[in-house]
Amino acid sequence: MLRDIKINKTQFLAIFLMAFLGIFAYCGIYGEYYGLVQTSDAYYTQTNMADGWIYNTSFDDSSIDKISEFSTESDRQLVIQSVADFDNKPDIKLHFVENGTISKFYSAEGEDFNPSDESGVWLDKRFADEKDLTVGDKITFEFDDVNITKEIRGIGYSPEYVYEYSPSSLTPDFSQMGFAYLSHEAYPKDLDYNTLLVKYDGSDSDFKEKLDDSLEYLSFTKKEDQLSVAKFSDEMAQHKMIGDVFPIVFILVTFLSLLTTMTRIVTLQRTQIGILKAVGYRDRTIILHYVSYGFFPVLAGAVLGLITGPMIIPQMFYPTMSATYSMPSWNPGFDVSFIYISALMVVLSVFVTYMSCRRISKENPANTLRPKAPNMSSNSLIEKSRFWNRLSFNMRWNWRDARRNKFRAFMAIVGVMGCVALLIAAFGMNDCMGELKTWEYDNISHYESKLLLSNNANPMELYYILNYTNGSFIMQQSIEIKANDVEDTVVLLVSNNTDLISYTDSSKNPIDIDEGDVSISTKLADKFNLTIGDEIKWHIVGEDKWVASKIGQIHAEPISQGLIMSPNTLEDQGLNFTPTNILTKDKFGENYGSIKSVSSMGKMKESWDNVTHAVMMMVYVVTFVAVALAILVLYNLGILSFTEMEREIATLKVLGFKTDVLRKLLLTQNVIFTAIGFVLGIPLGFYFMTLMMNAAGDSLYYVPSLTLGNILLTAVITFAISIGVNLMFSDKINDLNMVEALKDVE
Repeated sequence: MLRDIKINKTQFLAIFLMAFLGIFAYCGIYGEYYGLVQTSDAYYTQTNMADGWIYNTSFDDSSIDKISEFSTESDRQLVIQSVADFDNKPDIKLHFVENGTISKFYSAEGEDFNPSDESGVWLDKRFADEKDLTVGDKITFEFDDVNITKEIRGIGYSPEYVYEYSPSSLTPDFSQMGFAYLSHEAYPKDLDYNTLLVKYDGSDSDFKEKLDDSLEYLSFTKKEDQLSVAKFSDEMAQHKMIGDVFPIVFILVTFLSLLTTMTRIVTLQRTQIGILKAVGYRDRTIILHYVSYGFFPVLAGAVLGLITGPMIIPQMFYPTMSATYSMPSWNPGFDVSFIYISALMVVLSVFVTYMSCRRISKENPANTLRPKAPNMSSNSLIEKSRFWNRLSFNMRWNWRDARRNKFRAFMAIVGVMGCVALLIAAFGMNDCMGELKTWEYDNISHYESKLLLSNNANPMELYYILNYTNGSFIMQQSIEIKANDVEDTVVLLVSNNTDLISYTDSSKNPIDIDEGDVSISTKLADKFNLTIGDEIKWHIVGEDKWVASKIGQIHAEPISQGLIMSPNTLEDQGLNFTPTNILTKDKFGENYGSIKSVSSMGKMKESWDNVTHAVMMMVYVVTFVAVALAILVLYNLGILSFTEMEREIATLKVLGFKTDVLRKLLLTQNVIFTAIGFVLGIPLGFYFMTLMMNAAGDSLYYVPSLTLGNILLTAVITFAISIGVNLMFSDKINDLNMVEALKDVE
């Protein structure tokens, strides 16, 4: 066995590498996914994450009593949530907590949260790091016309803020936002709780149904719909989807390559096997001997991949993830399925190897000592037609060789299909992300600066800035929408007719939203199963007024899903137009008290690149794996093809065929199989791309497409590898020992 592995080291190295890369990719990507799941679950459990959040203008003891009547879970926590200013710029979300038993603050520095400490504050670590604040510093907040000064007792994290929404950019800007936890005793006014955190048994729908029957409230958010939880879940789902797709393709092709390699080795060693059978070796002993050829390389590759995958791949993604999401630790995960998959791969490799040598083990020694009879095939319909006589010798040769060796042809096509599918998926994801960026920041947004207004902005100063910049007011607010028994929190955009924003349809063509119409985004309409003329109910988060509106139009928005309407339409609904931003074509850098922050178009594009960095990392990994797959598979199949046709090639050389002609024979077959696999791999790759993009979350809307550049780039890579691998066998034709290839068994 060791001698044969040494002689055929290239093929066995290919099997080892494919087994290693398949398990490495599977365990690595799933190790990253399970790390996110296990770390976040442990974090949520340790901090006793709430099952739901009930919002109202005020809560009292009777509200809690009513909830306790239909829910046996005893954990309840009253909170006053308020938005404060720090140095007149960032938004700090204050939580004045009654008891600190649900969604507990996680202290990374300083003391644990103390709900009885009225002089202390526990601060968001990401915000504290940006502002160079440490434990023991004094900090002053301004809210509701009141200033309060507290000493920082602790710095850390909150399970409700694994993801923090930034009003000025797609990625969290921790210099402009943060959160703080304080004791309810630190609240400077009469206690008037506006948020109730609850734990409950049973389903979310049952709890909400009973809640509706028992209590008047503004809104209810279950755990899976909470912004931070939902965003992080979407991220994990996308990583899982990618883990589901391409490692399986790689493992499948590993088995095919193993089967081809072992078939070739058994064919080459027919005489050796016949001698072993003749001198008394049992069939079982011979089979076990050849089964070990597949067992040990795959076992070594699987074990190495099992160990290194979870150690390496998660560390490639966690730096990007930790820039967007906030958790105390980032640790790779492990699941027993890794061992099962690795063991299954080894077991199946043994089975595949057994299938390659079981036939020869059943032959008697006399037959085994003879050369294997060539595969025979009857004339096909094409060979009986007049068209056959018009084909060149090259084409007729390759047609008959493919018919005699159908399985080899099948494996070549499947291997190329896998490579093309992964490349199409990777390049398609790259194209989609680029198209979304162009759609949002070139086709829709035509402004240079987006000014976020302060909560206590001076109206006179705002209008001066508006005229000075020749800008336009817009209003962006989070709203809760209900329709067809589905609920979601989305974005409301209210704007005047302005050339700074172009609304588009699904084909990216500009459209106008008519005065009086409420327009809903395409993805949201699909989610709620809505069409023009249907009615929805919605309200601005934090306000108690619910509005019923009819859908007048449907628009397409790549990044932010929700409703769009004009200020007059909003006021017709009984709500006030309250500007939150100013858009302008000018670069704005002046310092005004009414402007909280300024986002330039360049900064927003940079923010988008940061958001998609994790996706692009996946693209690079998939591309690398696809290229490695193509090289290994085509090289392995090239060796097999040459070995099986060695006698025929030697015969042709004796008959006078030149080496260049024989090279062309092999190259033609390789190119034909590559072309078939390429064509079949395109729709498979498109399907993979759609699966992975669909897992990107509810906020992104894209129109799946295959660009010509994507297809051409995939074609260049695939055919370059195919032709390059084929040229590697040119020297083998020159060095072919024709006497040895043609002689009969002596």
